[in-house]
Order: sequence, then C-alpha cells, then structure tokens
Amino acid sequence: MGMEVYVPVVIMFAIGAGFGIVSVVASRITGPHRRNRAKYDPYECGIEPAPTSSGPTKFPVKFYLTAMLFIVFDIEIIFLVPWAVHHDVLGIFGFWAVLMFIAALFVAYAYEWRRGGLDWD
Repeated sequence: MGMEVYVPVVIMFAIGAGFGIVSVVASRITGPHRRNRAKYDPYECGIEPAPTSSGPTKFPVKFYLTAMLFIVFDIEIIFLVPWAVHHDVLGIFGFWAVLMFIAALFVAYAYEWRRGGLDWD
C-alpha cells in the first residue's frame, strides 16, 4: 500500500482549492465596485451601530460561555464518533477511556450550567 491511495484525496483538495480561487477571482472581476460609507460601516441587525469608545470593547461573559459550549460539543463529536464506529475493536480499554472522557465532559457541562451558559433568555 503506497502513496497511490492518497491520490484521490489530493485531487479532491486541488479541486476544492481551485474552485475557491476561481470563485474569488471571478467575483472580483465581474462584481460591481461601488464604494460608499454605508458599505464599510459595521452592520448590527438593521439598526444604526452603537457608538463605541476608542478603546477596546468588552464582550459579555455570555459570549464566552456560548463559545465554550460550542467547543465542548465539537470535541465531544470528534472523539465519540470514531469510538462508536470502532468500539468493538477497542474492547474494555476503549470503554474505560470513553467513560473517563464523558466524565470530563460532564465537568465542563456542569460548569456551563452553573455559570448560566445553558439559559437562553
């Protein structure tokens, strides 16, 4: 089993990259080039943007809790799907490993719940 098994993957990446590059270049060439002030202003759900000070702005803690919850869900899927596919091969070691992983995830979910990250008000 040599490098020839990776040829389809490399071809797929080349097609994807080529499509992305061609799309960006074509939109630059064919798209309108009208510049105005409204186009470069930040857009906030159709309302006038709130004035901000010249210093850095602070995000509410709710933003970070939501981001943390998203990352926890991503990590959960990344590790549990391969385990579910090959759980019979991993045996008892795989079972205990995933049990410890779920316990660690439970700690993250408990923290989110305690901090109010799961309250969608």
